Amino acid sequence: MKVYFIGAGPGAADLITLRGAAILGQVSMVLYAGSLVSKDMLVHCRTDAEIIDTAQLDLEQQEACYRRAQAQNIEVARLHSGDPAIYGATAEQMRRLDGLGIVYEVVPGVSSFTAAAASIKVELTKPEVSQTIILTRVSGRASAVPESESIALLAEHRATMCIFLSGPHLKKIVADLRLHYSDDTPVALVYRATWPEERSHQSTLGQLLTEIKSSNWNLTTMLLVGEALSTYVPTESSLYAKDYTHIFRVVKKPKVAVTL
Repeated sequence: MKVYFIGAGPGAADLITLRGAAILGQVSMVLYAGSLVSKDMLVHCRTDAEIIDTAQLDLEQQEACYRRAQAQNIEVARLHSGDPAIYGATAEQMRRLDGLGIVYEVVPGVSSFTAAAASIKVELTKPEVSQTIILTRVSGRASAVPESESIALLAEHRATMCIFLSGPHLKKIVADLRLHYSDDTPVALVYRATWPEERSHQSTLGQLLTEIKSSNWNLTTMLLVGEALSTYVPTESSLYAKDYTHIFRVVKKPKVAVTL
């Protein structure tokens, strides 16, 4: 008996990994949060698999599913949105599985922050502009963010920031960001990246709130901010420069004629 924590990706059914899809096609029980994971993902499951929507189940009720699977000696797939390592609430499940003596494996997935970047066709890191990506969120009812990781403090780095579940807190987030980022810093809102209802809005930090209605961006909205989002930044990596040598590409220097 084994439990697989599988990253379902950002939403689109074909953005799950090959490994994740293959496991879904093998296991007898699938647990998924219907409020976060697209039901289209279930197309990868066995037709006779028991599929359980955990959106209305507490942790003890989910543990009961694992206990029942253990008693039946069947394998379980636990689908998590995005990648299980980021805001996946997997640690508490793993502790319970450890207590039950159940073996588990983690299968990574595509995160919504990379899906959001793909949606608006930007690179989040650019030479001499930003080589750091900060993934964060604001405090919510389910999980508090330490004061040392507040948006205002993280913004001091002026790195590229990807702020999860930002919709309900846009006014406060923008105010905190403006403490350190200039008003002309590029920003983007991406709602449900890769879902059929996906939409996005690109602007600048100073103009964003004047162009949108905040209530239209509640729930699963990602906010991206940073100079790296700009399409006008002219800096380029040296990696593919014609005079850049590395172990896989040796640049032949022109021979210098020797005059006797």
